[in-house]
Amino acid sequence: MKLLLLIFTFNLISVVLPAQKVVSIKIDGPIHPAAAGYIERGIRKASEENAQCLLIHLNTPGGLLKSTRVIVGAIMDAPLPVIVYVSPSGAHAGSAGVFITMAAHIAAMAPGTNIGAAHPVAGQGQMDTTMNEKVTNDAAAFVRTIAEKRNRNAAWAEEAVRNSVSITATEAVNSKVVDLLTMDVKHLMEQIDGRSVETISGTVTLQTKNATVEPAEMRLIEKILNILSDPNLAYILLMIGFYGILFELYNPGAVLPGVLGVLGLILGLYALHALPVNYAGLALIIFGIILFLLEIKITSYGTLTIGGIIALLMGSMMLIEEDPTLPFMRISRTVIFTFTALSALFFLFVVGAGISAQKLKPVTGMEGFMGETGIALDTLDPLGTVRVHGEIWQAEAVAGKINPGEKIRILSMKNFKLKVEAFETSK
Repeated sequence: MKLLLLIFTFNLISVVLPAQKVVSIKIDGPIHPAAAGYIERGIRKASEENAQCLLIHLNTPGGLLKSTRVIVGAIMDAPLPVIVYVSPSGAHAGSAGVFITMAAHIAAMAPGTNIGAAHPVAGQGQMDTTMNEKVTNDAAAFVRTIAEKRNRNAAWAEEAVRNSVSITATEAVNSKVVDLLTMDVKHLMEQIDGRSVETISGTVTLQTKNATVEPAEMRLIEKILNILSDPNLAYILLMIGFYGILFELYNPGAVLPGVLGVLGLILGLYALHALPVNYAGLALIIFGIILFLLEIKITSYGTLTIGGIIALLMGSMMLIEEDPTLPFMRISRTVIFTFTALSALFFLFVVGAGISAQKLKPVTGMEGFMGETGIALDTLDPLGTVRVHGEIWQAEAVAGKINPGEKIRILSMKNFKLKVEAFETSK
């Protein structure tokens, strides 16, 4: 009887007190607008489902400061605890990852991970010394604010921004940069169980020891936007867009090149929005495309094409600002040289074909008849008939009488009457 009562009580408690849940998301790559949107959605989802917390698995080499600010703001204003776990072993919370990790209510790292090198990248093209100093000072103040809010090592955080220092997981725990060194998610859930965390909704005591960890995957559109943030893909889409529109202008009514061009251009420009773009480079690329277009309209014998190739190459090299702390945010030289070479070959072929066509003798119409030879059918003195290419024509001799059977040469045509001369005379 007691056993039945215990079973009934246990079942009743299970119904009244539902199992605790933790929502988990994974950031494995650069920080950009797509990643920021994913984290914001993860916070909303965890809050709406009354989860104990949001767990962010973080492995990033860094990213854009603008997107980092959006993520940090979302974590700071989260109505529930946000846990950042730098994992798995070998992972790195670099650059933007430092800001995100230190903003978490609880920050943990797996063995074999590291954190640091947080020098800012504003994402608005080349900065001069003064502007770089301003951005660095602003980022340093920002990370100090985060560290002080979470009672973490503000001095180290500022060093990570100003001097790009980096430390291991063990050093991070000992230096009070992060809170925990933990082997895996299960161990992490056991370590944070019972901890009280201050959120904007008040104090929350975590109950995570037996919680179910529920992954929240990226949506399709988020995955697409994440892929589009790759600099190489952004460049390829941009070039496809330009050339699609260019070919549509060459062949109005083709439709398909124009449709693909507009789609590629829109997606390419969106991707560039999430990258540190040098607008001088973008302007050079556009200028190069305009020169290619003008080559078809203006006879420059390749001058415009050569100028377009130079502008395209220089613009492509300058398009994405390179930073040694963000090696992933650069366009592959192979991609640039391949597109430039293909463009050069194509337009030089077009120009060469155009010049050759201009040198060819006309083969149709009145111009095509000039210089052709035939046979006099009767005496041309000066009028008579001749046979040319199997056709009989009225003809007029312009340089003396021509006897039947003599070979003639066409000089011109007027009102469907040929002006001819004896072939021997024309030699």
